Amino acid sequence: MTTVFSNSVYICALIIFTSSTLHAQTTNLITNEKSQLIKLFDGGFFTEGPAYGSDGNFYFSDITFTVETNMQAGIIWKHELQSGKTFVYRSPSGMANGIEFDKFNNMIVCEGSDHGGRKITSTDLTTGKSKILTALFNGAPYNSPNDLVIDSKNRIYFTDPRYSGYEKIEQPCFGVYRLDQDGSVTLIIDEIAMPNGIALSPAADRLYIGCNYEGNLERGIKPQTDIFIFNLDENGLASNGKIFIDYPDEFGPDGMTVDKEGNLYVALRDESNPSIYIYDLDSRLIEKISLPEVPSNVTFGKGKEKNNIFMTAGGSLYKITVLSEGNN
Repeated sequence: MTTVFSNSVYICALIIFTSSTLHAQTTNLITNEKSQLIKLFDGGFFTEGPAYGSDGNFYFSDITFTVETNMQAGIIWKHELQSGKTFVYRSPSGMANGIEFDKFNNMIVCEGSDHGGRKITSTDLTTGKSKILTALFNGAPYNSPNDLVIDSKNRIYFTDPRYSGYEKIEQPCFGVYRLDQDGSVTLIIDEIAMPNGIALSPAADRLYIGCNYEGNLERGIKPQTDIFIFNLDENGLASNGKIFIDYPDEFGPDGMTVDKEGNLYVALRDESNPSIYIYDLDSRLIEKISLPEVPSNVTFGKGKEKNNIFMTAGGSLYKITVLSEGNN
């Protein structure tokens, strides 16, 4: 049986309960007085991977940690922007996390660990058929592919940390990889403790990597909660990595995206002040968009939705209209 959710109920709730109708903090750079936060969906467990589909619908993942959900197997949800209804698109999802669409309109998915696929897959939305793009590096499974970004040459950059799961870790590092059109995979970054969110500058010459690692006191490993920036050359090789934003050890960044001006939007996992933090090219905080739940990821829509930001947070999906546009 197909599960269906409608956002109309939540819009009514937003009107009745003013605490649920949130206005973003505004400096007239990204939002204005008309920018209102709308909850589109709240039936998930841990929503992630928001992506505007080539079919005009919106897709996002739901990470159903097996220990906490009685062995559920992950979900990819499909939200129809016209009807406001949300359906189960795929379950089991292979513990899908990050989702993007390539230039051929295929859905590219990071499948994680915890009984998931630990691979990168591609799905043709027209036929529904999927194929594995990569599942091994140097003959060993990935740790837990987490998030991804795709450049204009259709090269896929993805992060491979490990936050949960029973599976043996067989890779020597938590890395950032580039998957080329010919199927070859290159490890381009290996010095970040736990790479998570990833974003590419509009000119594709800067690669942002978020690290959200609480450390391991027993092993003497300190927390690392930063956003790093790397130069990226035309061959897709990263160099000259440095800290772009340094966060307190108590919380760190999750998913990220950029707008056409190059501003960086960060889902910051700060339980005391759940927000999307927006930074300019010089790492200055220019605005925050407050949320009622801790955010996990953020992206822009496309076409007529190009001025809408979609955010996953808690078990929900939100959107807000802004003055900026995504780098699509």
